[in-house]
Amino acid sequence: MKHTLRRSLLLVLLVLSGIAQAQTLSDSAYIRENYSKTEHQVPMRDGTKLFTVVYAPKDKGQKYPIMMSRTPYSVGPYGADKYKTSIGPSSDMLREGYIFAYQDVRGKYMSEGEFVNMAPIKTKKGKKDFDESTDTYDAIAWLVKNVPNNNGRVGQWGVSYPGYYTSVGLVNSHPALKAASPQAPVTDWFWDDFHHHGAFFLPHAFNFLASFGQPRPQPSPTGAPRFNHGTPDGYDFFMRMGPLSNANDLYLKNQVSFWNDIIEHPNYDSFWQAMNIRPHLRNVKPAVMVVGGWFDAENLFGVLETYKTIEKHNPKTYNTLVMGPWFHGGWSRSNGQTLGKVSFSQKTSEFYRPEIEAKFFRHYLKGSGKGQPALPEAYMFNTGANQWREFAAWPPKNTQERFLYFGPNGKLSFDKPAATGTGFDEFISDPNKPVPFSEETTVGMTREYMTDDQRFAGRRPDVLVYQTDVLTEDITLAGDILSALNISTTGTDADWVVKLIDVYPDTAAQNPHNPASVKMGGYQQMVRSEVMRGRFRNSYEKPEPFTPNQVTAVNVPLQDVLHTFKKGHRIMVQVQSTWFPLVDRNPQKYVPNIYKATAEDFQKATHRVYFSPAQSSYLKVKVL
Repeated sequence: MKHTLRRSLLLVLLVLSGIAQAQTLSDSAYIRENYSKTEHQVPMRDGTKLFTVVYAPKDKGQKYPIMMSRTPYSVGPYGADKYKTSIGPSSDMLREGYIFAYQDVRGKYMSEGEFVNMAPIKTKKGKKDFDESTDTYDAIAWLVKNVPNNNGRVGQWGVSYPGYYTSVGLVNSHPALKAASPQAPVTDWFWDDFHHHGAFFLPHAFNFLASFGQPRPQPSPTGAPRFNHGTPDGYDFFMRMGPLSNANDLYLKNQVSFWNDIIEHPNYDSFWQAMNIRPHLRNVKPAVMVVGGWFDAENLFGVLETYKTIEKHNPKTYNTLVMGPWFHGGWSRSNGQTLGKVSFSQKTSEFYRPEIEAKFFRHYLKGSGKGQPALPEAYMFNTGANQWREFAAWPPKNTQERFLYFGPNGKLSFDKPAATGTGFDEFISDPNKPVPFSEETTVGMTREYMTDDQRFAGRRPDVLVYQTDVLTEDITLAGDILSALNISTTGTDADWVVKLIDVYPDTAAQNPHNPASVKMGGYQQMVRSEVMRGRFRNSYEKPEPFTPNQVTAVNVPLQDVLHTFKKGHRIMVQVQSTWFPLVDRNPQKYVPNIYKATAEDFQKATHRVYFSPAQSSYLKVKVL
């Protein structure tokens, strides 16, 4: 008995020692020591071969599930003896043991075929008809049949564009696909990434497509180089570029076909509608975990819409939502404790990866797959309060709809303003001196802008500011927000930017990760922001001009939040019409295709925002 106990203790110690040793190895060293890499050309149903890399555990003592990621961003490094420095969604899953498969999508890097951005799902008429959903199906079929030592279960994950390919994999999915996690998935490019309610996110689109959009005539292990702006100052670069109609002549030289498509399709027409994956997310069979960040500057729309669409049309499918205080992909490549100058008081990503993500895939790929994993319907991080919350539904059902009204003298209140004063505020919007979106000197869209201090903007004369009195109790907003504006303009077109801001007390403590020069007293943290191109106020398909000086309703939907404005803080709203170069400049003169506006079309305009009882402007919010 003593010998048996001694052997058992020795075995436990050896196992623990092995785990400790594995954890001390870097991911790169661990991969080389524990995984074998093979490269394959996997045939699709039309004969096109897609380049696929498989990392399989050297230990053959058990069968492993397959984790697959399909990407337009390269599965390199290429060569059987050249290994990635990290594989899988996380170090936790890497060390737990899976077969990891990566595939260059059709027409990218080392795969054959022609690449099509957000390739529409097709109606199949013949056995060789293909789209990205069939490519996913064919890839899984090949992997299950040809990769040794797999257990017949497949999971798929991806962040951003690979998140879109994960969503596509849910359409008419292969039976072996048991679990999928679309993470920050591109979903509809008239709202994700490049457009927000018809407004064009200029540096994000230009910088991305100037490289990614270059033609690739044949398979290649390298992509196009990044665009060289010749200056670190994006505000200056895009101002000097002038109207969007100059971009081709000066820089792109008609080499980027998708840029040309954008210019020819300024409205939400059939071109964009065909790329929308949401109508196809029906009859979803695999379990789904949708993941995103509250401060994702790129694909916040896609996360929330993917979850809500699957939830609505697939009531029997396991579908859970995870939202943390993250930038784009921050859950997978940061510790999630800070973003910019704001602290969340804990390493949120290091909690998510083992306690949420790994549990989800383990249950469906390594466990029985029966029942549900020990996860809530919605695992949401409450920013402001800095704590994880679990909900049985999203948006939560226990909320009260309330209205935050704009008022005279910059007042923001849950009480409707009295009929006094002029009933409006006004400002002059000059597209030749637009409001910057950030104090940073940058050529791109910073990930930190979504939590940046907004004091620099509120001090400008072309930004309206409304704020509450100091809060006497905590107020938590949970769910969507609608900014309902009554406005007028002396022009015939305008953009409307609305920012929801948490104003810290003057006595707010410093965040330890910030330099001493950064003061958090009075910090104006952006919580949520959105822009509406005014011409689309009634229809995204059929734009229309404003009638000068006529009071007009413009509704600006903001994405969901879960944020606590704490006692002693204030709630602030800023309203403006330029946000440069984040959003391209609206000429403020209506032209049929705004992307073809000339320099002569740009003009100053006087904008008014009304707040009288008969013409009120307000935020409609849900209070938890």
